[in-house]
Amino acid sequence: MKINRFIGGVFLISGTTIGAGMLALPLTTSFIGLIPSIVVFGVCWLSMLASAFFLLDVNFSVKGQANLISMASSTLGPFGKYLSWIAYLLLLYLLTAAYIAAGAPLFQMGVFSFTSYLVPSHISYFFLPVLFGGLVYFGISFVDSLNRLLMVGLCLSYLLIIGSLTRHIEPHLLERANWNSTFITLPVIITSFGYHIIIPSLKSYMNHNKKQLRWALFIGSLLPLIVYILWELVTLGTIPLEGKFGLIQASKEGVPITSSLTQIVKNRWVNVGAHFFSFFAIVTSFLGVSLSLSDFLKDGLKLKKTVQGRLFATLLTFVPPLVFVFTYPRGFIAALEYAGAFVAILLILMPSVMACRLKRPKFYQTGYGCLLLIFTTLFALFVVAIDVLSQWGFFNGFTRYAHI
Repeated sequence: MKINRFIGGVFLISGTTIGAGMLALPLTTSFIGLIPSIVVFGVCWLSMLASAFFLLDVNFSVKGQANLISMASSTLGPFGKYLSWIAYLLLLYLLTAAYIAAGAPLFQMGVFSFTSYLVPSHISYFFLPVLFGGLVYFGISFVDSLNRLLMVGLCLSYLLIIGSLTRHIEPHLLERANWNSTFITLPVIITSFGYHIIIPSLKSYMNHNKKQLRWALFIGSLLPLIVYILWELVTLGTIPLEGKFGLIQASKEGVPITSSLTQIVKNRWVNVGAHFFSFFAIVTSFLGVSLSLSDFLKDGLKLKKTVQGRLFATLLTFVPPLVFVFTYPRGFIAALEYAGAFVAILLILMPSVMACRLKRPKFYQTGYGCLLLIFTTLFALFVVAIDVLSQWGFFNGFTRYAHI
């Protein structure tokens, strides 16, 4: 039973981490190249793992089944509570918007394949909220049943596309390396390593076994790192940077990377794998995030579990993200870029500050512990600064495609 719980915990962490954010990683890292991307992945993975350990220690120090908001309230007081509340809410809204935007072109392609009719963009944005919003309305039991099937499909389609693309890799495409601009990629990459919100649930699931929890966090977060590196290898090694259907063009249009793959690699299995992978990645991420957002709104606003209460929570879940994607044409990429700042605040900065206030374990009073806390705090502030300055266009001159 302990082994099964441990394996289950590892898969829960990996499943929470891996999602539609993968579709944006090659677009974000295209101008820096494979090797710099791997280095940035490693830095982000280590920083997020350290903050996950901080959050785990804080969770064990707070009595009861403490969630992120109650942990912040207990250690940092009212200010920490309100800051985490705002950051958590905005983060979930931005992620929901990102998945709605990414699902729109997928829906357009699906309808066009069967009917030869191109659905207008403003209508395709309602694809995910209309088809899957009902599951969020009915709650976790409906979402859980479907999500298990979708996760199996996600794994199989990933293996299919990786296996099909290896023979199409062009080594010269992987030689590009732009180290000067690596820091610009941090806001999007850091978002792809977020799994911290399930730590309180894992604590109960794994019977408060702290040692096993630490190993589960390590292995469960290491698996996505390996998945991302393989994904970078086959996408950056297959799709050219410039030209029609190139990485620059895909980034300008804000479409998932799989759209370029199907156009450049004329292979039936790549085509099938890419479409299914996009669908499973977007829907699984959308269901998890939108369900969390809906539950958060119900709890935060004290909404009753009536038809009117659930309907109001569902509308609050999907209307603001829809407004966002209608406002920003590059909704998928833009939402992930904005989300980076809130991930840094909520999942790195706040766990570091909360851990500073712990008297146990004594590691936080040692020189190594203090240095680690200082590093993660500064790293979080750096990511926030990069994200904000990027939105102001401050770093346009650092990239090879400043016109995007």
